[in-house]
Amino acid sequence: MQKPPIVFVHGAFVTRKCWDPWVRRFEALGHRCVAPAYPHRDAEPAVLRARHPDPATAAVTLPAVIEVFERAIRACDAPPIVIGHSFGGLLTQILLQRQLGACGVAIDSVPPPGVLSFKWSFLRSTWPALTPFVSANRPYLMSLDHFRYAFVNTLPPAEQQRHWEEQVVPESRRFARAGLGRGARVDFRKSRPPLLLIAGEKDHIIPASLNRTNWRAYRRSPAHTDFHEFAGRDHFLLGTRGWEEVADHSLHWALDAIATPAKAGAAAPAAHTG
Repeated sequence: MQKPPIVFVHGAFVTRKCWDPWVRRFEALGHRCVAPAYPHRDAEPAVLRARHPDPATAAVTLPAVIEVFERAIRACDAPPIVIGHSFGGLLTQILLQRQLGACGVAIDSVPPPGVLSFKWSFLRSTWPALTPFVSANRPYLMSLDHFRYAFVNTLPPAEQQRHWEEQVVPESRRFARAGLGRGARVDFRKSRPPLLLIAGEKDHIIPASLNRTNWRAYRRSPAHTDFHEFAGRDHFLLGTRGWEEVADHSLHWALDAIATPAKAGAAAPAAHTG
């Protein structure tokens, strides 16, 4: 049987480069993998940082980004597994709402509008990009210090700096703020392909409790929705120590979701794992 293709959806503040290890791992297993870039994001992070502030980056919108991934999914020769991280997790939820993909995995997902958290770490981490006191025409480049707090708070300083240099790029405030608006809404009661929400216990920018609230919002949906929390992991669990466990769990869940007849509603959350 042909193995399903996989479409990876990267998040805000980074590039598709974050998925390189996953692409290599899953292609070695026989899956065709596609990791599209946001508009004006198809360059090395150092190059994109050197262009800051770039008006082309500032002009990127949520509909334009969604269109990139819609096209990628429709171009697959079979309904793909859709795997997204952070804002890419929200995009994954939106794409599934549009009946795109065989199933979806949303890792440390930005929640749809209406799913809220008042934890200080969430407010502190998101404020610089979402503050209304800065023009949307000014892209936001996350500082190393802020990246250390929001993304890689469990790592030693040298690793934090390496990941910042390898991953972080300027982001469109117009795009980031759209995650709070009408274009990012989902209907939590609507039928859609199966969805797994993954959380990192130590995540500052998207606390695990917020991912759990997102999962609970689907309790009235006829579609199958799972939740899994990884103990001791921060927001960048897709690229830091132990990422292989997260990748393998995501793929095994997705293949089971495709092979198993549809289940109704939100499943009980999985226990913490290391």
